[in-house]
Formats: sequence, C-alpha cells, structure tokens
Amino acid sequence: MKDEGKKSVTKLKFKRLMRKKWLYPALYLSVAALVLVGVFWYQQSANDVENQIADQQKSQSQDEFLVNEDGESVPVMDHQENLQMPVADEKTASIVTKFYDYEASEQDQESALVLYNNKYYQSEGVDITREDGEAFEVTAALSGTVTEVKEDPLYGNVIEVQHDENLSTVYASLESVDVLAGSDIAQGDVIGSAGRNSFGQASGVHVHFEVRNDGQPVNPEAFFGQPVSQIVESAEKEPAEAEQTEEGTPSDTPEEENGEPSDEQMNNEEDPAETEGGEQAPDEESASSISTTQA
Repeated sequence: MKDEGKKSVTKLKFKRLMRKKWLYPALYLSVAALVLVGVFWYQQSANDVENQIADQQKSQSQDEFLVNEDGESVPVMDHQENLQMPVADEKTASIVTKFYDYEASEQDQESALVLYNNKYYQSEGVDITREDGEAFEVTAALSGTVTEVKEDPLYGNVIEVQHDENLSTVYASLESVDVLAGSDIAQGDVIGSAGRNSFGQASGVHVHFEVRNDGQPVNPEAFFGQPVSQIVESAEKEPAEAEQTEEGTPSDTPEEENGEPSDEQMNNEEDPAETEGGEQAPDEESASSISTTQA
C-alpha cells in the first residue's frame, strides 16, 4: 500500500510539472543551446583543418625559395630528377658505342669511334641497343619540352628536348616518333621507337642518345642515375681545371721545321662535307653533328 501511494504522489507531481507554462520554453532553449554548441564546435574544427592545410601549403611554397644577400626571395630550381637511360627496361639494354672521352682508356676510346665511309669519327653520345637486337620503345630521360623533331639523312629521325639549366637531350636513329615539337613530356614517357640509320649501321637497331650542357656534349653514361645538378656542376668545374692545366704550358706548333704545314693540318683543311662517293659526311671531329646537319 505504501509503494502504491508513493507512485501516485510521483505521478501527481509530474502532471503538475507538465502543466507549468515555463517548462516547454525551457526545454526548447536547452535543446537550442545544445545545437548551437555543436555548430560552433564543428565550425571551429573545420577552421583548424583549413589553417593546417594553409600552413602546409605555405611551408611547401617557402621551400621552393631561398633568400639572397639582399633579402630577396630567389626561386630554387628542382634538380631532383635523375638522368635515366632512355629505355623502358634498362636490364635488357646495352651500350654498344660509347662517348669519346680523351681521358678514357684506349679500349673505351676505340669503342667510341664510328666507322663511316672508311673513316673514323668520335662519338658525342652513346648508342643503346637491346641484347636480342630487337626494336624497343625510346623513353624520355628527363622531363622537358620538345624543341625539334626532324628527319636527318644520316641519323634518321631526331628529337631534341630542352630542360632546365640550359641542359638538352638528343635522341636519334628513331624508327618512329610519337611526340611533336613544342609538347611537354615527362620523364619515362615514350617518345618513339629505336631503328637504324646510315651513320651508325654497325650498331644495328639502336637509339643514339646525347646530353648537352650549354650546347656542349657530356658523357651520358657517366651521369646515368645522377641528378641534373651533378651534370651542371661537373660541367662548371671542367673549364676551371682546363685553365689551370694550360697555365705555364708552351703551345705546340704542328708545323714542320722548314715552315711547311704538317700532314695533320693538311687533312684538317679538307672539306668534310662530302666524301669520295658524293655522300654527305658528318662533322670532321665528331659522330654527332645532329644539331647542324640539314635534312
């Protein structure tokens, strides 16, 4: 009986509470307050995320600039790309003609000579083939912009690509070309397929690949897997070392004692533009006059 009486009293108090005029407005205000707190909390969290993203972007943009002595921001060139061999599968590729280096061993120098019309020429690049002698896709060794696509009578189809820091790459002896002049390419993009040419007949199906810094050829094989900055720095050191070597060294005159020119001088005076058979010949001192040979 006592329990039933307590329950009836509780119900009576609840009914009286529900009849109060201020109850429902108070409930509404409480719910509204909770909703506003939730909205404010959500907005604050969103702002924090946006601020974090903005800070990250600002930090990344700052990493791309250096401050010089005058306090000015100077953009930093991206040298993170490493020079790649211009083939899709390096494991099946081999270099059959090397770059002619005056400081290389006699064996390497011999493998850097190209025989054309009974005459030897120094290679300014490397000839790359597949071990099985089959054709293969030629890929971009670095990202850049295609500056020239042409068909050369000696070197076949030729592609020249310009990169940062006045660096350029040349791809010759191409059977087909898959890019156009003016197009931007990324490292590893297929730009053509290897083929044959008149000048490097002994190499068979191959791609003739050159790397040039300020127009001067450098040895690609020495920089495969190296960053672009390494090529530029190496090229800058060579002139300084050459100047130091030349200081105090007397100049050698190739003239004979009787004042007549030597055989070497007379050979250099011969016109290298034509051979005995009337065929076009490359530059006298190199196997790569690709940039100057007319189609």
